[in-house]
Amino acid sequence: MSRLVVQHPHLGDHAVAAFRAALGRAPTLHLPQLAVWEPATLDGDRVGELADALGVDAEIVPMSARLSDYRLLAFDMDSTLITIECIDEIADYAGRKAEVAAITEAAMRGEIANFEESLRRRVALLEGLPATVLARVYEERVRLSPGADALIVAARAAGLKMLLVSGGFTYFTERLAPRLGIDFSRANLLEIAHGRLTGRVLGEVVDAEVKRRVLEETCAAIGCTPAQAIVVGDGANDLKMMSVAGVSVAYRAKPRVRTETTHAINHCGLDAILNWFVDQLPAAP
Repeated sequence: MSRLVVQHPHLGDHAVAAFRAALGRAPTLHLPQLAVWEPATLDGDRVGELADALGVDAEIVPMSARLSDYRLLAFDMDSTLITIECIDEIADYAGRKAEVAAITEAAMRGEIANFEESLRRRVALLEGLPATVLARVYEERVRLSPGADALIVAARAAGLKMLLVSGGFTYFTERLAPRLGIDFSRANLLEIAHGRLTGRVLGEVVDAEVKRRVLEETCAAIGCTPAQAIVVGDGANDLKMMSVAGVSVAYRAKPRVRTETTHAINHCGLDAILNWFVDQLPAAP
């Protein structure tokens, strides 16, 4: 048995009416940002067509699914847990944001097959920047994505551990992890010499293969399988870890990513994930 969950920060009556007409009945739960039909009788393709046409988030989910069935919640960082691409903002201080951002976008769309090569090309453009720009980016530009706090709090209360695994940089993951109570993190280490960025990264680059391996290793460390993990990301570099997860979520993601994941969020915040689980659904008014 499945449930249809339709969401939008400003869910309009016209969207609810369209889904009501398609299902032939009113939702079992209707709140300002949320409408739920259970059981749901529409197939996923029709739901996707309606959601795209109406500009809402709509997903078919198992009626019995509970957040507490899972053991790990894993996030990509840039443009997923936070609203920016850190490397693009660092490059802004070198006057090269547009140049770096173009490479970032191509990599996230999957147009540059070798993520390591794309990262090294971008980092090389940062050579000579004072390392103090990292603190400025963190303090002035890093903002959590909408709903991130609420999702993490609920997941922790349901017994899940948190993983932050990023093709970005440890400077940021090592500050976000303790701030948010994230249990595990992995990212790339920028080389700094004499107070300046050298334009190089140290050690193994966290690419798609490494992300999948880190997810699998983290699951093993906490005694679960990847099928008990929920993974949230936005780019091609996340697809391999998403492919082994029990639930994969494309968050405001590139088109290729949306077609290869379990669910997608295009309009709502990260806390929309909670409404897919029966133990997190709000009570009817």
